[in-house]
Amino acid sequence: MLGPVSVPGPVPGLGPVLGLGPGPGLGPVPVPGLGPGPAPGPLPGSGSGSRANRTGADAERLARAALTRVIEPGDERGGRWLRTFGAVELLRRLTSPEGPEDDPPGASAARLDAHRRRAALADPERDLATAATAGARFLVPGDEEWPSQLDDLADARPVGLWVRGHADLRIWALRSVALVGARACTPYGAHMGAVLGSGLAEKGWVVVSGAAAGVDGAVHRGALAAGGATIAVLACGVDVIYPRGHAELIGRIAEQGLLVGELPPGDHPTPSRFILRNRVIAALTRGTVVVEAEYRSGSLVTARAAQKLGRFTMGVPGPATSGLSAGVHELLRGEATLVTDAAEIVELVGDMGELAPARRGPVLPRDLLAPDAARVLEALPSRGTAAVRDLAREAGTSTDEALGRLYELHSLGFVERVGDSWRLTPGTLQAAATRRGGA
Repeated sequence: MLGPVSVPGPVPGLGPVLGLGPGPGLGPVPVPGLGPGPAPGPLPGSGSGSRANRTGADAERLARAALTRVIEPGDERGGRWLRTFGAVELLRRLTSPEGPEDDPPGASAARLDAHRRRAALADPERDLATAATAGARFLVPGDEEWPSQLDDLADARPVGLWVRGHADLRIWALRSVALVGARACTPYGAHMGAVLGSGLAEKGWVVVSGAAAGVDGAVHRGALAAGGATIAVLACGVDVIYPRGHAELIGRIAEQGLLVGELPPGDHPTPSRFILRNRVIAALTRGTVVVEAEYRSGSLVTARAAQKLGRFTMGVPGPATSGLSAGVHELLRGEATLVTDAAEIVELVGDMGELAPARRGPVLPRDLLAPDAARVLEALPSRGTAAVRDLAREAGTSTDEALGRLYELHSLGFVERVGDSWRLTPGTLQAAATRRGGA
């Protein structure tokens, strides 16, 4: 049986939010529930051990979980506060300030008041328990599963990531490509999204998108249909189904892939959150492909974020008359690369030697003729016959040379002799028309 257990010394800054006492400067604080009787199990999603043995890493995790309800995604001011004070100290300053000198710098009184109201309502233990019930976990910088490429976002780096699914996010992100596009896409855009998603999955790449309607949904379905890996970066909690029409798709991604979000369980999306989550899609992957996008599309925000981070940016061309391809075409007029299939994408983002196959039209038999023979063949009329003397004049060669070339062409099946004259073999003209661009 255990006797009374207490936390040795003050735990700075976590105060009532973490249930460790009213604030800093206190002596040993008794922990409720640890009197005689069995010790409680580990806190879901926050490491192992009882509260009495909670480490600094556990305190950091709880503080960051609380701050996901305080700091909006992409808030660089909040990121600077985190970098300056650390999560535990920042949460202390927002929950139990000692005076004006304790205020985080650079924010108005109204903004600080809004942050404090959010911080007062945050309950990270409840959020972690809710996430665990939904099969999710909470990652923070420094975790083994944390994708280090997100650190390229500097102060706009996520406070933490809520992840739902069985795979290792860091490992999957090492070989991943983002495919994004318009919500109100055309059938062409949906088709290209599905084809590229399945093609990349078949080549062993992880496909990342936003699980939105339109191109995003087609991309995820293509990857799943190919038995591949896909990650959906959400603008809401990983336990929230949005859009509602994608309930089955999001469920499949949670089973076969990963759902990732910056917002805590239960949080719903807003227009600004959709835009800000795009930076995570860009930073998480080796490159971003825009399938369809208007001039004012959020997909172009992802592409510009990728360019800013030094990632590859690609675009799929569409009809010049389509407004849903206008944004992609403008992107391609800049530094983006035109791609049309998975092999061309892999050639850019893959390892050395992963080249797309050479593309060319079919090689026809007359393409292999020597130049002199080709000139004699072209000198023959499309209808009727011609004498050797006339063919030599048209081809700019001697009669003997023309005769020799005619017999070469005859042996190859291009021409045939009619008395002292020559004519094209039936079918030769049709083959020539095909070479020049026929159907």
